[in-house]
Amino acid sequence: MRVLIVDDETPARERLRRLLLAFADVEVIDQARDGEEALAAIAAQAPDALFLDVQMPGASGLDVAASLPEPAPAIVFVTAHDRYAVQAFDAAAADYLLKPVEPQRLAQALQRLRERLGAPRPPLQPAQLLVADRGRTRVIAVADILWLEAADNYVVLHTPDRAPLLRRTLSGLLADLGPGFVRTHRGAAVALAHVTQLEPLGKGDARITLRGGSTAPCSRQYREELVTRLAATR
Repeated sequence: MRVLIVDDETPARERLRRLLLAFADVEVIDQARDGEEALAAIAAQAPDALFLDVQMPGASGLDVAASLPEPAPAIVFVTAHDRYAVQAFDAAAADYLLKPVEPQRLAQALQRLRERLGAPRPPLQPAQLLVADRGRTRVIAVADILWLEAADNYVVLHTPDRAPLLRRTLSGLLADLGPGFVRTHRGAAVALAHVTQLEPLGKGDARITLRGGSTAPCSRQYREELVTRLAATR
């Protein structure tokens, strides 16, 4: 994957370049300091993807995105502010990273770029889960699940009227459920379609309110991903 880094701040460009060097399938072909340099580099080198700052002197990253030639490279916006998320996804961005970029989030963004560039067929997601309960089997519609809570070797399926236990790991269940759910805490995940409010708490943590008034935790390390995914679904 051939990428171009666009940022008016040299330290930010260099840090992102160093992080990208850890990925064997990524080649940083060039760097640009502003929109004009970016468009010239894109025309000359045709990168597969851009890591594009939003706020720059002159043309902004959003201006650059609106001026791309066809076929356009995939875009990952990189910025210090989360207020541009909706505009970024209106510009068909593959992802939206907040500075300072964390290696784990960068890895996720690169996976989304691989999927965008390779256009793989999405896996089928289950419509319902079967839960053993005292000798009976209950059918839980995935669309009814508000949030998931890890409990040792089980996952609590919080729905509007019940909270049955499913013998699965949270990570394994999330892999099956697909992009409609996002992890918000080491031991919790929420259904994006049911999120109604994100209330900031101290030290970057937050409380998520879901339809019906139930709440779920959101820790600082997962908050950026939640904001990004919510912006993509609104």
